[in-house]
Amino acid sequence: MGDKLRGAEILLKALADEGVEHIFGYPGGAVLHIYDAIFKQDAVQHILVRHEQGATHAADGYARSTGKAGVVLVTSGPGATNCVTGIATAHMDSIPMVVLTGQVPSHLIGNDAFQEVDNVGITRPCVKHNFMVERVEDLAITIKKAFHVATTGRPGPVVVDIPKDITADVTEYSYPKTVEMRSYKPVVKGHQGQMKRAVEMLMAAKRPMIYSGGGVVIDNAAEHLIEFTRTLGFPITQTLMGLGAFPANDPQNLQMLGMHGTYEANMAMHQCDVLIAIGVRFDDRVTGNLEQFCPKAKIIHIDIDPASIAKNVAVDIPIVGSVTNVLGEMNKMIKSCQFDPMDMEKDVWWQQIAKWRAVDCMHYDRTTEVIKPQYVIEELDKLTNGDAFITSDVGQHQMWAAQYYKFNKPRRWINSGGLGTMGFGVPAAMGVQLAHPDETVCCISGEASLVMCIQELSTCLQYGLPIKIISLNNRYMGMVRQWQEFFYDRRYSHSYLDALPDFVKLAESFGHVGMRVEKTSDVSGALKEALAMKDRLVLMDIVTDQTENVYPMISAGKGHHEMELPAGANRELS
Repeated sequence: MGDKLRGAEILLKALADEGVEHIFGYPGGAVLHIYDAIFKQDAVQHILVRHEQGATHAADGYARSTGKAGVVLVTSGPGATNCVTGIATAHMDSIPMVVLTGQVPSHLIGNDAFQEVDNVGITRPCVKHNFMVERVEDLAITIKKAFHVATTGRPGPVVVDIPKDITADVTEYSYPKTVEMRSYKPVVKGHQGQMKRAVEMLMAAKRPMIYSGGGVVIDNAAEHLIEFTRTLGFPITQTLMGLGAFPANDPQNLQMLGMHGTYEANMAMHQCDVLIAIGVRFDDRVTGNLEQFCPKAKIIHIDIDPASIAKNVAVDIPIVGSVTNVLGEMNKMIKSCQFDPMDMEKDVWWQQIAKWRAVDCMHYDRTTEVIKPQYVIEELDKLTNGDAFITSDVGQHQMWAAQYYKFNKPRRWINSGGLGTMGFGVPAAMGVQLAHPDETVCCISGEASLVMCIQELSTCLQYGLPIKIISLNNRYMGMVRQWQEFFYDRRYSHSYLDALPDFVKLAESFGHVGMRVEKTSDVSGALKEALAMKDRLVLMDIVTDQTENVYPMISAGKGHHEMELPAGANRELS
């Protein structure tokens, strides 16, 4: 029989037995028993954030960069509701997270007690699953189930709601090594017949394309994808969430596709005859007009979530299973075939792709002393050898980071793709830096996103997190302004930020280093100086061109072949 422990102590022992090293949280009345238990142990380190949304984003960044579940602990009522945005962010991008929410004592539930909300009901639409613990005897097994659900199949956030009395009650402690859930049995192995059909279709392709997404990163399947792509000799494009799973500097890589994807990636998608989609969900920012999406292609779709297959786009060969298992099996099948990756027809296809590549689809003016945001990212890429962990907020700077920073490894690009959450970048960078204390972690942000979770600069000081914040400050909500320019006749309604703080003084007030950069000629030197400060957080306020837009761009209702290109792009070669 195990030792008798209070529920709060059981929770901490269960987390330690699960291998949890860090939890991100903020105390309150409903979780004070748990915080008292935290004080009495040292197996699990608690990171005190300054806002519960910051806790969820930090746990999210931790999870994305490690593949482990991020863990959050917050109190009832506003503590839990402040987490909803971060939970939804993780849910949209399939990020494993366990969120522990305090709840009022069991006998008060339903009485509108102080700081009572229905945490289970509120979070139900944006979690993979949630639990309410009704007996202290169920606490340990519930934690085991929560981590099992969060990290297997298609990962996602799981909420565990714990009434305060459960954390005070006493029972024997026993933590199971494994757990079986009759209603939850994700399929991980692909159907042999479907995989064989897919290989045969790929062998017969004349204009093939590989389209890979975040599922490859999440399932740690990058090596399988690289082997698959190089064996076949096919062109490959990635989604925003899939960057890094296939090296950006490889000549087979056509870079990102979609609304702000490259000309060659989008044109190749439009003209391909066989498309294999790997760990993707065909979201609207990738597909553009669904009626014009890959109009000439037979489509193979690999995904661990059967609900994602044929949800947005009809496919010819569906394969349900983990990317690692399916690509591993298909690689074996391909190697057993007589296959020439560079036959005459595919050589013609690569010649066409070379013509599309010759279009300078991301052209920008490199001669001006006004700082171009693209130049900042290019310099950062050079100075870090493309090897830093990069978090971002959401907007133009996010797209420029995806376009101009060349990710050659998975789990280095940390951004809110599906929900598009402003304020994500700084707390996510905190989580990444805690997980990788000796690595360079940079947050690429904009001045509008930056102020949304600026209070987390206090957390960074308390725990000595030397992240580098590169704020591309154009004094606008940049992407909002771009859309207002393109689609609202330049009516810049409430997108101009005319009451910004002095970011240098703001950084210094939090105990960090602030730098302001206003000329192109100073960018490289300032970045070098900031990166050299290995033990200090540096906030770089880089004043950029207010009028710069993200190109290429596919407008709403348009197809992949209907991109808008920047002035100076070599259109006649297309």
